[in-house]
Amino acid sequence: MLEPIRREDSDDLFEAVVSQDSVMRWLATGRADSRSAAEAMCDAHVAHWARHGYGDFAVRDAATHVFLGRVGLRNHARYGVDLGFALHPQAQGRGIAGEAGRACLEWAFHRLALPVVFAFVLPGNTASISLLRRLGAEAAGTVQSSGLHCLRYRFGPAGGTAEAGHAGDDSDAGAADLQLRYTPGPGSQEDNAALRDGLPVPFQVNGFCLVRADMEHALTAASNGKLVASLGWLLREMTFDGAPRRVAGLSNVLVHPAHRGRGIARTMISVAVEHARAAGAETVMLLCRPEQVPLYTRLGWCQPAVPVTVLQPAGTQLCPLSTMTYDLTELPQPTIDVSLQGLPF
Repeated sequence: MLEPIRREDSDDLFEAVVSQDSVMRWLATGRADSRSAAEAMCDAHVAHWARHGYGDFAVRDAATHVFLGRVGLRNHARYGVDLGFALHPQAQGRGIAGEAGRACLEWAFHRLALPVVFAFVLPGNTASISLLRRLGAEAAGTVQSSGLHCLRYRFGPAGGTAEAGHAGDDSDAGAADLQLRYTPGPGSQEDNAALRDGLPVPFQVNGFCLVRADMEHALTAASNGKLVASLGWLLREMTFDGAPRRVAGLSNVLVHPAHRGRGIARTMISVAVEHARAAGAETVMLLCRPEQVPLYTRLGWCQPAVPVTVLQPAGTQLCPLSTMTYDLTELPQPTIDVSLQGLPF
């Protein structure tokens, strides 16, 4: 049984994972042996759920409800989403990690529509490497995680879920009925109008309406089979302080008024960022009204303190909307100006 980890799980996490040296020695976070460390881990898991709408689960025995460990999807700003697991030694070798891992991959690809999931493992952890391969992972080089040299493995939608179960069948994953779908193309104008439900068009700003570019990709969300949210994005070469940068521009983040407050937008934005990463974007950008800046700031976005110019039929002009960026490659924030090198999105 899978349940999103809660702060109340810290004692169980300590007993099953943190206090077990044979488990912690293989985690990139390194050894920890205190209940305060377990509490900090649970706080981090809860915060991750709040920011992304997905995260780590507590793995419990379906019959006894005994805490066996944790497994889930974790978003790293530098590397993307990875599958990780840590089980009590007595729960190992029973197929539990494989079953939970397959459920998480099914959730990642068939529910969240993520483009790729990674896994990081320390060299020498042959049991985990064998498990990742059984789940369909392919070797994808090496990375540095928490200062340690790790092997990286990659899951794609086909290889990662060929034998997957349904995470929604035995987990409480928040909006468990939410189904995301990625499609190439600009998306449906009729759907966008229905989702706005009479609200003003976002690009009607300061008394005029910006002419904007068509989107190249779309992400939609359905709840119980009904469309409840959508967003779009495009890829473009822009200039930051005069230097070219590959940027994914997000636009039209729409959630139907009846479904707001469920965290749907945060999940869609997180997933869209991963699609942008997979497409080779170095930075993700969106344009929003000033009152929306705090929301995106809480989600880890930054507001450049420089002029941003866009193209309009009459020529180049300053963008009247607030600009937010999310860095994927540790590139610096601009200090002079940003040019969208085209229509706004």
